[in-house]
Amino acid sequence: MPSPEDEQPAAAAQRKTAPEVTLHTNIGPITVELYYLHCPKTCQNFIELARTGYYNGVVFHRVIKDFMIQGGDPTGTGRGGASIWGGKFEDEITRELKHTGGGILCMANSGPNTNGSQFYITLAPTPWLDGKHTIFGRVSDHITTVGKLGNVPVDKNDKPIDGPFFIKECTVHDHGIKWY
Repeated sequence: MPSPEDEQPAAAAQRKTAPEVTLHTNIGPITVELYYLHCPKTCQNFIELARTGYYNGVVFHRVIKDFMIQGGDPTGTGRGGASIWGGKFEDEITRELKHTGGGILCMANSGPNTNGSQFYITLAPTPWLDGKHTIFGRVSDHITTVGKLGNVPVDKNDKPIDGPFFIKECTVHDHGIKWY
């Protein structure tokens, strides 16, 4: 078996250096790459919730055009959800990660250190959220699915009208990376 140094450049470029999770939604997949070196606890929470089926059947309960799509609440209300530790956990905010564009994966919260299971994916730059939400990944494949979700008709409470739009199941691709 060749060592990484023996690999051809194309093969080395294809070697994954971060874990990923694919959210298989009812309108298409979304694959996210996780920033596990910056946010180890948040990434552990997301991976374990995905791996155990916690997100299966969970809707995207909030969609705001040109802003974000939000999911991860098993009640579908925006008020539910818990972490793998049973409650809320602390933020892992770093100045190195910013809400610079669409496709940024972040924890939804109700204030500092109130992370549970809810997350959002940005549809555009949202710099006013920098320092307020843990950024723990980015969409690495199937950004068109995010765009489709971001353009669905919604009611006055930002809830999709023609839905539900939901996660059928998740696939964790850890690529042999272990950090917890």
